[in-house]
Amino acid sequence: MEKIIGEIERSETEKVIVQVKEFKGRTYVDFRIHYLADEDEWRPTQKGITVAPALWEEFKKHVEETNTFLTTEGLI
Repeated sequence: MEKIIGEIERSETEKVIVQVKEFKGRTYVDFRIHYLADEDEWRPTQKGITVAPALWEEFKKHVEETNTFLTTEGLI
């Protein structure tokens, strides 16, 4: 199973791809930086994080707390 959820452009040659994928028989949510290779192909780097579905709610809670903080501080 592999499902790309979205992409966030960092620059013309880098982007973060958010996807649900399997690795070694387990499913994860993966936030991975990809770079544009010479052949105009996007390739993953080692930079990123994976979140197991069992930890998704806790992860999401911290993202929401971060959003509240950034909003309160006027950063977004």
